[in-house]
Amino acid sequence: MKKILAFIVIGIVIACYQWSFNNSNVSASVKGLKVVTDNNVTASSTNESAETAYQNRRSDVQVNGAGTVIKLLNDDNKGSRHQKFILRLGSGQTILIAHNIDLAPRINSISQGDQVEFYGEYEWNDRGGVVHWTHSDPNGYHVGGWLKHQGRTYQ
Repeated sequence: MKKILAFIVIGIVIACYQWSFNNSNVSASVKGLKVVTDNNVTASSTNESAETAYQNRRSDVQVNGAGTVIKLLNDDNKGSRHQKFILRLGSGQTILIAHNIDLAPRINSISQGDQVEFYGEYEWNDRGGVVHWTHSDPNGYHVGGWLKHQGRTYQ
C-alpha cells in the first residue's frame, strides 16, 4: 500500500512539475512531508523534509536540504557510476548522497567541511537515509533533482 501511495504521489509531483515548468513554485503536502518542485529553495527552509522523512521512516519521497560534507566516499562504479559523500544536517542527522555521474557532472572541487544543498529522492535507512536522483531524468519520467556546491548547480 505504501508503494502504491508513493507512486501516486510521485505521479502527482511529476504532473505538477511539468505544469509548473515555467519556474513557478508548486508544492504539495503529503502526511507532513513537503514535496517541493521549486529548485530555488534556501538552506534555512529545507532540512525539515529530509529530517521528517527519516523520523517517519519514509522512502520514495522528494526531499531537499543542506548539510556539511563530513566524509567523501569512493565512487560506486557498478552499473551507473555514482559519486558518494555523507552530509551532516543541522539536526545532526547524517545522510548519504549518491549522485549519478553518468547523467550529471561530477563535483570535482568538493572537500570535507563544504556546504552542499540537495534535492532528490529519499530512501530511508537506520543510518540517516540516502538521497539519489540528484540529476535530471533524460526520459522525463522522474522529477529532476540537483546538488548545489559553491554557487554552482549540478543536475
